[in-house]
Amino acid sequence: MEIRKVNASVITETVKKLFMDMNYFIGEDILTALKNAEKTEISPTGKSVLSQLIENHKIAKEEEVPICQDTGMAVLFVEYGDKVVIEGGSFEEAVQEGVRRAYIDGYLRKSVVTDPVFDRVNTKDNTPAIIYTSIVSGDKIKILAGCKGFGSENMSAVKMLTPSAGIEGVKKFILDCVRYAGPNPCPPIVVGVGIGGTFEKAAMLAKKATLRPIDTKNPDERYAELEEELLTEINKMGFGPAGLGGLNTAIGVNIETFPTHIAGMPVAVNICCHAARHKETEI
Repeated sequence: MEIRKVNASVITETVKKLFMDMNYFIGEDILTALKNAEKTEISPTGKSVLSQLIENHKIAKEEEVPICQDTGMAVLFVEYGDKVVIEGGSFEEAVQEGVRRAYIDGYLRKSVVTDPVFDRVNTKDNTPAIIYTSIVSGDKIKILAGCKGFGSENMSAVKMLTPSAGIEGVKKFILDCVRYAGPNPCPPIVVGVGIGGTFEKAAMLAKKATLRPIDTKNPDERYAELEEELLTEINKMGFGPAGLGGLNTAIGVNIETFPTHIAGMPVAVNICCHAARHKETEI
């Protein structure tokens, strides 16, 4: 396979479009789930909330305005082909410039500060984005991106369970996280779960899990069943749409796993609001 050259400007324009589109146009998997939730919701208030969410998404699409005022922090999972060479700049700089242009040209709220503790000064362009890059075989660049609002991000957690906790310990931690979150992450929510790896790998898996279409299942039947079981248990909590009561607290639970150490069983939960903004593309 020959080396393929890609100009940095292509990366920038692609990333810009990704983030503008995900803020304006909700994914079909999420929209379908919200419509199904509206049909099954028995709470009049919950049904009304779901109807308003669906209408909000319609307006956002027609007028190309953000679905939510919190347009999130940019996160990208990149599969970078080892036969691709970037010309006219670096990949990192091209991605950051794409995010910068999306948030400035798209009139998206800028929410990133320069320092987490002392100098909390807005960067005014929503950069830097967080980029996870994997080098893979091939001449393509695949980008899976999301913009994570912090109303839901603040409700996320990671715990270093030991193997003795077993499956019941895993379920208890996940359900406890959602119960603690309550109405704060703008339900109905998508719950991303990462199990395995190390402390930071579990968290990354959980974040990536929130970007997986909720109409898909984990390929391992055991985890697919666990996804369904957790979704059922979460919806029994009764928080409902917007936390105002009802049957639909969550519209999806996605689990991703990774091999881990014999002495550990890291579990991370990353909660996402009903918009669950994400897009993917290939260059």
